[in-house]
Amino acid sequence: MSAAIQALQEQNSADLVARRLAAGAEPELAGMVAAIVRSVHQAVREIRPTAQQWRALLAFLTDVGHVSDERRQEWVLLSDMLGITQLVEEINARRPKGTTPNTSRGLFYRADAPRLPLGASISLDGAGEPLAVAGHVRDLDGRPVSGASVETWQANAQGLYENQQPDLQPDFNLRGQFRADDNGDFGYRRVRPAGYKVPDDGPVGELLGRLGYPLRRPAHLHFLISAPGFETVTTQVYDRSDPYIDKDPLLGVKPELLADFRRTPNERAGVAWSLDFTFVMARARRPS
Repeated sequence: MSAAIQALQEQNSADLVARRLAAGAEPELAGMVAAIVRSVHQAVREIRPTAQQWRALLAFLTDVGHVSDERRQEWVLLSDMLGITQLVEEINARRPKGTTPNTSRGLFYRADAPRLPLGASISLDGAGEPLAVAGHVRDLDGRPVSGASVETWQANAQGLYENQQPDLQPDFNLRGQFRADDNGDFGYRRVRPAGYKVPDDGPVGELLGRLGYPLRRPAHLHFLISAPGFETVTTQVYDRSDPYIDKDPLLGVKPELLADFRRTPNERAGVAWSLDFTFVMARARRPS
């Protein structure tokens, strides 16, 4: 006699799927998928979409996939804009109070930026107002983290990254890797960045723009700082004076990451702005 068939109903839909998932050979993965399924089924029960509305949602997700490739990741943009990327950072970067918080790497990170000597300029085209950066890497007790590796990248004065304009900006423009000195200090030259509108020519920007969601990011600098024995810091330092500082669509702005870009009197030497910022690293947690 065949087993009784349990038909899908509104009340048991997610449970049916979860039980089938649990029968597989990867329980951890099955648990993750089941949790997502339960949330989606609950949303469908709350929204109660028509079949036409559901097909429209699937068409939107299909369009997101069509726009995603090695040069542009619309899925990452969707995760960023819905606050999911920053939520994952919050869950996985629980650090003692006083350390520099993590934010997302964003869409435009490149792992192959050139290593440069301290004091060098990462502005290869010289376009924009010069900015001198003085950075300091410390532990929670204020001691220097000597020799820390510092990766940095940014948008230019028009709010565009070099890999957005491969034909207009030099390769690796406004990107570089540095090594902090024995005192945990580093310095280099760049240009003052501009804020920018997140891509709105794809399905994600088009949908959220229709909903009146903020689409303009405040000006910021990206940093990825690592050192043996410490947790890696991936973060962004924001221009406190930017008019969009409280409307970041990626929800990455935190009070600890606000900085003052100060105009300096040394403009004859080619420095119109300066930034001084201290990054605080936490010791790596030992496996339990």
